[in-house]
Amino acid sequence: MTAIAETMQTYAAGRCGKDVRSDCRVTFEPRASGGLEIELISRVATYYAESIREQAVDALRQMGVVDCRLLIEDEGALPFVISARIEAAVRRAWGGKGKRVLPERTAHQMPLQRDRLRRSRLYLPGGEPKYFINAALHQSDAIILDLEDSVHRDEKDAARLLVRNALRAVDFGACERMVRINQLPLGLADLEEIVPEHPDLILIPKTETPRQVVEVARKVAEIKHHNAMSDPIWLMPILESALGIENAFAIAKADESVVALTIGLEDYTADLGVVKTVEGSESLYARTRLVNAAKAAGVQAIDSVFGDVAEMEGLRAWGVRSRAMGFEGMGCIHPGQIPVIHEAFAPTQVEIDKALRIVVAFEDAKSRGLGVVSLGSKMIDPPVVHRAVKLVERAKNMGLIPAGDQVIG
Repeated sequence: MTAIAETMQTYAAGRCGKDVRSDCRVTFEPRASGGLEIELISRVATYYAESIREQAVDALRQMGVVDCRLLIEDEGALPFVISARIEAAVRRAWGGKGKRVLPERTAHQMPLQRDRLRRSRLYLPGGEPKYFINAALHQSDAIILDLEDSVHRDEKDAARLLVRNALRAVDFGACERMVRINQLPLGLADLEEIVPEHPDLILIPKTETPRQVVEVARKVAEIKHHNAMSDPIWLMPILESALGIENAFAIAKADESVVALTIGLEDYTADLGVVKTVEGSESLYARTRLVNAAKAAGVQAIDSVFGDVAEMEGLRAWGVRSRAMGFEGMGCIHPGQIPVIHEAFAPTQVEIDKALRIVVAFEDAKSRGLGVVSLGSKMIDPPVVHRAVKLVERAKNMGLIPAGDQVIG
């Protein structure tokens, strides 16, 4: 590779190297004169050199750069990645300022309902574009573009632009598009770039008080108003400390855009000073309290991730226990965990059959003007009917009940 002459200070963003794919490293050297000098080193130069150069020139001109030297070391990056890396490098040279370089927006699905299926949400490191491209193929209910723990503090600014561009340019299919912002106040800067690109949900890490939720909700509303946006953007606070757990109900009720509570067990157990175990007895109180607070507030309860990606039986057992506690889903850090999680959070066939019979008995009683629902010789209380209706609806959403199926046995 050709070394950049050390005539002036240089500013870089992105990654390159033999173990890197779908990314690029952009090195920007501002100059006082000489026009635009662009050097490209790319493994796909034979096919795309001209288009990459044209994109680079266009991006620099959009940002108002007239004179510079730009080195692009490309490892098969897509256009939305290249523009994000160029913008990040130039902004670093200009003290964080500069115009946005936005890719064409890919159409995505209409806004999702607040109580949609959230059995699985797959974490994708916000600074690693190689994980974005085919994420929808894994068929998780949601993907999380993460700007917090998976991104080094020195790369927060560049990851923010990359995630912004991914929201515009990547087709995530039917997945709910979530973004985990950084802990406040840094997370507010994330919102400036992220909210205009219509994410479906914002995860708020390290939430301990309702005030943090209100602060995020106000910022989101302000940005939406400025951009004439009407689509809902939901919030999911992450409780990761003893104080957060104690304030769970107030956090859930802090703003109407909150649709779920979730828990981060690594930070929670660290806050308690205890070891996180596979059995989870050390976090039983916190998880139970979160579920109760969420249900009392009318929002979903979502469990933490299961950290051992090789232990599928342990994951399945955790998921089954989690569902029994009242959780409606959990996070995952590897695509291989998704089908196991979906299986663990699915009602059994026995549960579905019983619920269908209760629902049919309820509809029959209602059609005959009866105030009492009976199934065989047993009277069915209203709470049982309500639970059965919810289970049937959930099973339908999971595709476990064929269209038109009414009752079994």
